[in-house]
Amino acid sequence: MELKRFILATAGHVDHGKSALVRALTGTDPDRLPEEKLRGITIELGFAQLELRMPDVLLSIGIVDVPGHEDFVKNMVAGVGSIDLALLVVAADDGWMPQTEEHLQILIYLGVRRIVVALTKIDLVEAADAAEEKVRAQLRDTPFGDAAILRTSITTGSGVEELKAQLVREFSALVPQRDLGKPRLAVDRAFILRGIGTIITGTLVGGTLRRGQAVVVQPAKIPARIRTIQNHNREVEAIGPGTRTALSLPDVAVAREKNTLGVWRGDVITLSEFGEASAIADVMLSRSWRLPMKMRSIKHGAAVRVHHGSANFNARVFFQTSEELRAGETAIAQIRFEGPVFLFAGDRFVIRDASEQNTLAGGLVLDPDASVRNFRNAAQREFLAERAQAPHDAGVFAATEIGRDRAVKRNALVVKSSFSADEIAESLKSANVIERGELVVDAKWWNEFLRQAEATIDVEHRTHPNHRGLALSELRQALARELPLPEVFDVL
Repeated sequence: MELKRFILATAGHVDHGKSALVRALTGTDPDRLPEEKLRGITIELGFAQLELRMPDVLLSIGIVDVPGHEDFVKNMVAGVGSIDLALLVVAADDGWMPQTEEHLQILIYLGVRRIVVALTKIDLVEAADAAEEKVRAQLRDTPFGDAAILRTSITTGSGVEELKAQLVREFSALVPQRDLGKPRLAVDRAFILRGIGTIITGTLVGGTLRRGQAVVVQPAKIPARIRTIQNHNREVEAIGPGTRTALSLPDVAVAREKNTLGVWRGDVITLSEFGEASAIADVMLSRSWRLPMKMRSIKHGAAVRVHHGSANFNARVFFQTSEELRAGETAIAQIRFEGPVFLFAGDRFVIRDASEQNTLAGGLVLDPDASVRNFRNAAQREFLAERAQAPHDAGVFAATEIGRDRAVKRNALVVKSSFSADEIAESLKSANVIERGELVVDAKWWNEFLRQAEATIDVEHRTHPNHRGLALSELRQALARELPLPEVFDVL
């Protein structure tokens, strides 16, 4: 039987029955903290496992249950960053509430493509059709206008089996997350287990991790080695993308607080060859048109809180061509973080205000290794504009990198991108480039560079006709200012 793995996350307003619905679906209580039991609300992320069967296919679904209270939105964002499907929970008696709306906007900002709506507590209302139509009206002008709405009641048990059947239909139409050969695991828990050592948990994306493999904890660049891997309490030799997992990293301490040595919630477990963290990123920012009129615009230079993966960071936002970003608008911007952040081009994130009271915007990383100096120059403007038009096109990604930098190492096109090495290699076949060993050079620039080299030699011959020629060291020096990489001269 074929095994397909997916991640589902709940979303919705506090006390609308998200955790109760997860219990009904899985038999597992996702609320694990004493305070959660006492207050009857979810505070931290909760986790459960659901297995559903299709003919010849077993669906293994990791469920992330997120808090709905407005005080814990930052924890909600940490839980929905790498999911395949969202389960938006709306209580029939309360209807559409503030955190229902905020969670919906976050799902859109993070690029979640499909949702299923669970209309809970249906036994508490008489006009069920009216309650469903109100939810449908809220979704009508969103990417989820055709989402299935299932009426459920935990009290009577009605609708739970129908919801499972709908989840089977949804997941059967989805393709499991791709293995790009670039594993990244955003840490959402880190703790010490007596007799074992440091354990971290998170959702793996982008690639496969194996027992015994050397990894690095970013952004602090702490080396580590995986001793064991668990998936829903089962030890495994390897784990692929789109999977909830726990890793034993015995040679890494758990940090006592953020920015101290050790692993911490929000860190990323990855491989050392995928570059380093950066404190500046050029991005495309978008604000929902559904924001309330009283919500102020984001001003140039505003202090914000950026949520990426399971982490959140202090930062400032600077716009390339405008002084502010209003509801319904999109703009190219630069985010300057207080410290290094491990990002890939194509990553999505959410921006909230510095006091964590409101969700302001969502964004897409265009250049994860940007600089203040180049942000507004012509080459970077063109680079960002082209990437913003087709952020998921490997050909555009490679062409913009080569066009701006003129020559790049082949590996640089793969590192910190959302594409596999094979996808980049395929895109180069139809690109106007010249490949020389590990270098990929813009063909137009290369031909101009050759002419310039020839002209430099000709000038030397005319000026000094009795000389035997121009030494390579002299030619290198004459062309040094034109070289994007020192290695370019070696293949000249």
